[in-house]
Amino acid sequence: MVGEVNVKEKICEYLMGHEVGIIGVCGIGGVGKTTVMKHIHNELLNEASGFEKVVWVTVSHPLNVFRLQDDIAGAMNKATKKSLLDCWDELTPASRLMEAMRKVKYALILDDVWDKFTLHSIGIPEPTMENGCKIVITSRSIELCNYLRCHVVKVPPLPEQESLNLFLDKVGQDVLRIAELEEILKLMVAECAGLPLAIVVIAGSMRGVEDICEWRNALRELRQCVVDTEKDSEDEIFKRLKFSYDRLPKNSSIQECFLYCSLYPEDWEIRRKDLIEAWICEGIVENLRSRREIHDKGNAILNRLLNCCLLEEANEKACVKMHDVVRDMALRIKSTGPGRFMVKAGMRLRNIPDEDEWNEDLDKVSLMKNVMSYIPQNMSPKCLMLSTLILEGNVGLRQISECFFANMPLLKFLDLSRTGIEVLPNSICNLEYLTALILCGCEGLKRMPSLSKLKALKKLDLDGAGLREAPEGIEMLENLEYLDLSCPNLRVLPRGKISKLFRLQYLRKHRIFPFEIRGEEVAGLKMLELFECSFDLLKDFSSFVSKLNHFGRPSHYSIKVGHTDEDDEGYFWKFNNYDLPKLVILLRCVIGEEDELVFPDDLQDLRIKHCIAVGAISIFQKDFTQLRTCALKCCQGIECVVSLSSSSSTSLTVMNNLEVLNLDHLFSLRDVVKVEKTRASLAPTISPHIFSNLK
Repeated sequence: MVGEVNVKEKICEYLMGHEVGIIGVCGIGGVGKTTVMKHIHNELLNEASGFEKVVWVTVSHPLNVFRLQDDIAGAMNKATKKSLLDCWDELTPASRLMEAMRKVKYALILDDVWDKFTLHSIGIPEPTMENGCKIVITSRSIELCNYLRCHVVKVPPLPEQESLNLFLDKVGQDVLRIAELEEILKLMVAECAGLPLAIVVIAGSMRGVEDICEWRNALRELRQCVVDTEKDSEDEIFKRLKFSYDRLPKNSSIQECFLYCSLYPEDWEIRRKDLIEAWICEGIVENLRSRREIHDKGNAILNRLLNCCLLEEANEKACVKMHDVVRDMALRIKSTGPGRFMVKAGMRLRNIPDEDEWNEDLDKVSLMKNVMSYIPQNMSPKCLMLSTLILEGNVGLRQISECFFANMPLLKFLDLSRTGIEVLPNSICNLEYLTALILCGCEGLKRMPSLSKLKALKKLDLDGAGLREAPEGIEMLENLEYLDLSCPNLRVLPRGKISKLFRLQYLRKHRIFPFEIRGEEVAGLKMLELFECSFDLLKDFSSFVSKLNHFGRPSHYSIKVGHTDEDDEGYFWKFNNYDLPKLVILLRCVIGEEDELVFPDDLQDLRIKHCIAVGAISIFQKDFTQLRTCALKCCQGIECVVSLSSSSSTSLTVMNNLEVLNLDHLFSLRDVVKVEKTRASLAPTISPHIFSNLK
């Protein structure tokens, strides 16, 4: 676009020239400052720009000196970051960062700066003609840029025709087929005031609308939103973005799902599956017949928000993120009235907010990704309506006092994951409405109180927790639907604990961890959909498979058989992906010693390594029509892969969906496929379509 190109050319001219060292890119929120600088940043990385280091840092608001220093040091190199981690006051890190940055010719882009600071206080060397370094600051404040002695480049709103082109690009060119819409389109674009973010979001909210009455009504509502808005104020963008939010269906959960995304730190890439799981725990997404259906519903909501441009795709579509101005709008919506949010996520806070900030009408509090290490012993915030508390990522937080949860009677969602918590307070037992307790990554966790009173609990995530014993009372959690017991130090799970959890849909105990879940306990869980575990003995696995054929099997599973901590080539995931294959891994097993080798009928991926077969063993005694991948490696005694019987009236089809067959170091192998003659057959008849889909 012409306006963007002119600004971009001017900034590039200053970057490549010698006269300007610090450039301030200014404009109101949503005008396109970050977009322009992202283009320039990518060009500096891809071209021979002459800079040894090109560094992009998004600056937190309010400014956190330690975080800014840490982010710059991390972008410079690991040694610089390690040097800063060894410092304990504000002056020493600045001097060490200064020392490191003086050694390179850098271009430093500081995006979204709100607060005043000096380069010296951070440890950033002053750009000079001699060192050739450059600093670019994007900010909504010209006053701040002048304070930092920037050469200011103002990003202007888009002109009329460019605004219209951008709007049409996002809403779809098909609207031009409706002749009556042309004038309404121009009027609606004019109401966007040339702000690219407002144009994109408003156009996204109108995508697919063809009824001229709905367009006229939308124009009327947009005009009502922006009436009496002061030019160049934050209200100018906020009211236009809120118009798109207000167009989301009010009788569904989609508005609540959108607002929930603001609980994450600014510019945070949120994993889609984690976000949907959070919505499920919060009860935002309606309960359907299966967990897969709920995930499908959650993905449909995410796609709706992406299509409306209220969220952006990130990390090759595995994640979503909020534009910082859109997030500001969401937080502003939830800053007043009942159901307020308190969000101080990713701000490097060392202390928990004072008790007077915890108002009674708070609904959700997010303090994730900070560096808090201490909660005062007598602190007991009176938050009678609080439903959600997220402390995730405060790795130094080791203790929570008994009284902290005393005045949070309606708490439903508690996330303490990746904290340093060592002992959970007994007061957690009194949270009778708690539906989700997230403790994944709590490596220091040694003890939990009895969970028997938490009758409403639906999700318990202990992935990576340091527990040595299973939580007491776990068998009493009659509504539990999601259980992750992947605790590396957990040695024993008392018999009968799992079999009582009749509502379980998701059960995981990562394959490399030592304790075993017994097959007969799992086989009776009729609602189980996703299952990952290990069996020490092959006979237990075979018994489990036999019972599955009677009770019904999970729709997705990942099972390792063999008493070993070894995993198969790092084949690991946080198992909540419905697109991953149904997998069985056999490692260092003795095959054929006691029981016949059996597999689930719907097996899709089989891996057998370092096993010993006793007797003339064949891996498959029948066809597995859904098998896609089979890898047999470094095994002794395996003489045949597939052994079948045939009659004269039967035309065999064998593994016709198999795409990958890997046979490696099988020294006893004689046949890949062997067809045994039966009494009724004169000669075996083999279909020419054996392994017909191999790639």
